[in-house]
This record gives sequence, C-alpha cells and structure tokens, in this order.
Amino acid sequence: MKQCEGNQERCVILGKYIVENNATVRATARQFGISKSTVHQDITVKLEKANKTLHDEVKAVLDRNKQERHIRGGEATKRKYRELSRKKFGT
Repeated sequence: MKQCEGNQERCVILGKYIVENNATVRATARQFGISKSTVHQDITVKLEKANKTLHDEVKAVLDRNKQERHIRGGEATKRKYRELSRKKFGT
C-alpha cells in the first residue's frame, strides 16, 4: 500500500473502505493485512487531519457498529451453542 506524508493516503483509503462497506475496524484490518491498532490510529487521529468530512462519516459508521456489537456477539454465541448441541446429540 502506497504511503505518503504521514500515511495520509492510507488513512483515506481505509476510511473510504469503512464507509463503502460498513466495515468494522477488525474487518478493515483483516482486508488490508494490518493491525487493528494501525487502522484505529489512522482513522481516528490521522484521518481527522487529512479529511475531516470523511472522518465524520467513518465515525458515524463506527458508532453504529459499536451500538450493534452486542447483537452480533449474541448471534455468534447462539450459533456456537447450536453447533455444539448438534454435535453432541447428532442432529
């Protein structure tokens, strides 16, 4: 990934990806092969300086993801125990 002037280009690319795909920090990190910490730093600190409008859009997506996090976690737990039950009872 091309980097320039304090990774400003990377932070814009990450920000656009998050907005276009309604992506989480983890999903973005996985997609670009970088750490969650790097993504978070780029979109919270660097993006605000590079592109305030995009930063605000990203913040809205991340805030929505944070509000929905407990729902996704509950669904994952439900799937986990459903699979365990199927294996245990052979259904």
